[in-house]
Amino acid sequence: MAKSTHEYNVKDMPCDEDMELSAAVKALFAESRGRYGYRRITAGLRKKYGVVNHKREKRIMKELGLFARIPRAKYSSYRGTVGKVAPNLLNREFGADRPYEKWVTDVTEFHLPWGKAYLSPVLDLFSRSIVGYSLSRSPDFRQTTDMLKKALGGKRDFGGMILHSDQGWQYQMAWYQAILRKHNIRQSMSRKGNCHDNSVMENFFGRMKTEMFYGHEYEFGSYDELKKSVDDYMVFWNTERIQRKLNWIAPHEVLSNWYANVV
Repeated sequence: MAKSTHEYNVKDMPCDEDMELSAAVKALFAESRGRYGYRRITAGLRKKYGVVNHKREKRIMKELGLFARIPRAKYSSYRGTVGKVAPNLLNREFGADRPYEKWVTDVTEFHLPWGKAYLSPVLDLFSRSIVGYSLSRSPDFRQTTDMLKKALGGKRDFGGMILHSDQGWQYQMAWYQAILRKHNIRQSMSRKGNCHDNSVMENFFGRMKTEMFYGHEYEFGSYDELKKSVDDYMVFWNTERIQRKLNWIAPHEVLSNWYANVV
C-alpha cells in the first residue's frame, strides 16, 4: 500500500475521542426522547463532561442523523369582542424576579385521527415551569376553570400577580375575570392579533408539540393515550428539560435554588 494511501485512511478513521463523544451524544438524545437539538445536547455534555466544542458536537449529530423537529402553526381561540378586554399589563416584559409574579396562559389544539383535544396550561415566567394545566376534548369554560383551579392550588391571595393571555373568548368572560379579582390577580391581555405579546406561551406550545406530538399523531389511539403522553411531558418539562433562558437548567432547579436562597 502506498504511504500516501495509508496516511489518508488513518486520517479518515474516527478517533477514540470522537467515538466516545458520539456515544454520549446518542445517550443524551435518547434520554431526551429525541427532543433536544445540538444546543441542549451541548449543554448537557458540558454539565457532564466539562468543555465541549459545540461545532464538533453539531457535526457529530449531523453524522449520526440526529435532528430536532421544527414547530408548526398554532390554534387561536379569538372570536372577537365577547366580553371585557383587559389592558396589556405584561407589555412583553417576560422576565420575573420571583415565583407568583407573572403567569401566562393560552389554549392549543391537537388534531388526531379520532378527533381533537385541547390543552390549557399556565406557565410561571420566573421558573418557566407549568404550574397547572387541563386537557379536554372541548375548549369550553369548564376547561378554563379546571386549569385555574389547578394553577391556584388553594392559594387565596396572589398579591397583585399578573396573569397574561390573548383575547380568547374564555378570558373575556365575566366569571373568569371575577375569579382573578377574588384571588388578587391582575388580568393582562395581548393586543388584538399580536402573538408576540404572548410569545413565551407560544414557544412552549411549539416546543412541546415538536418534541412529543408531531410525527407521532397515529401513535395516540385514544384520548387517554394522548393524556398520558401530555402528563409525562409536563413532568419532563418541569423536572428534566434544560432551557437556554434558564442558563441550561430545568425549571425545578430554578425554584429549588430560589427557595434555598430565600430561606
